[in-house]
Amino acid sequence: MKYQIGDRVLILHSNEEADVVDIINDEMLLVSVEGVTFPVYMDQVDHPYFKRFTEQKLNTDKKEKKYIDQVRKDSNFHKDKNEDGVWLTFLPVMTIDDAGDSIVKELKLHLVNHTKTEYNFIYALHFFGKPDFEIKNILHPFEDFYLHDIRFEDLNDSPTYEFEFHLTEPDKTKEVYFDTVVKLKPKQIFKRINELQKKNQATFSQLLFEKYPDKKIDIKVELSEQVRSGQGFYRLSEIKQHLETPKPVIDLHIEKLTDNFSGMGNFEMLTLQLKTFEKYYHLSVIHHQPSLIVIHGIGSGKLKEEIHQLLREKQEKITVKNEFHPKYGFGATEIYFQY
Repeated sequence: MKYQIGDRVLILHSNEEADVVDIINDEMLLVSVEGVTFPVYMDQVDHPYFKRFTEQKLNTDKKEKKYIDQVRKDSNFHKDKNEDGVWLTFLPVMTIDDAGDSIVKELKLHLVNHTKTEYNFIYALHFFGKPDFEIKNILHPFEDFYLHDIRFEDLNDSPTYEFEFHLTEPDKTKEVYFDTVVKLKPKQIFKRINELQKKNQATFSQLLFEKYPDKKIDIKVELSEQVRSGQGFYRLSEIKQHLETPKPVIDLHIEKLTDNFSGMGNFEMLTLQLKTFEKYYHLSVIHHQPSLIVIHGIGSGKLKEEIHQLLREKQEKITVKNEFHPKYGFGATEIYFQY
């Protein structure tokens, strides 16, 4: 056995030294850092002697520094790695109570990238629908990113974990962004922690997405003479009769779209608002409506930014104005169609 109870080890991902308090199995140890006990895999720790030696060596070594961006990258580094998506991982941190029992003190959250793609991401934590924490950063291929800790007792406060991903290198064949929300009820988390303890495992994970989504494209079909002549098919004027009537003005404030928005996260609300916009935009085009006013409000500007991005990608000939409106101020965008 490489380690024994009482050994001093180095935790590689945090560069902290810890004491081995128990050997769980052939792959895992139970370690303690300043009184906080949690499980780790043996390949996540090492003996601290090399670290101490190199620290002493650095104090006397006068050689020229070499920075990480000067090191040649191996193009085959990710070649043989398996891709299974992007995950949100929970690491329960254990402590020992007065009775000598192990209890969960908190959970450490990591964003884990098991793909060859690099992403920009925005992460937000909400309790009872109210924002508590937000971070923006880059998630590198086959790396994990530490997000934050969450106290065990706070799991009863309906936490939601909201993510928005963008490709760091834009790809016209891929979606502009992808968002998702994770909601785990306390009962689900307690069950997973119990399963971890029974199986002597360290973490449990929630899949956010397996593959970054491809861009949705309109499929154009060549029409035969029969189709063009209208034989056996509805004419466009007949199809319009079966469609919903377009609106000259649409209000995208969330309370105008649904009565059940109190339990929705920001990403859920934004998704509903954008779907509503797309619906009435296409209805306007089909019915040859001359213009459409979209009320998005001012707020943080996120909804307006997303709508303007979608408009830039439209194939129709349109004119877009976001000037002061006597009725809506700067909280609306006017779209004029050219047919």
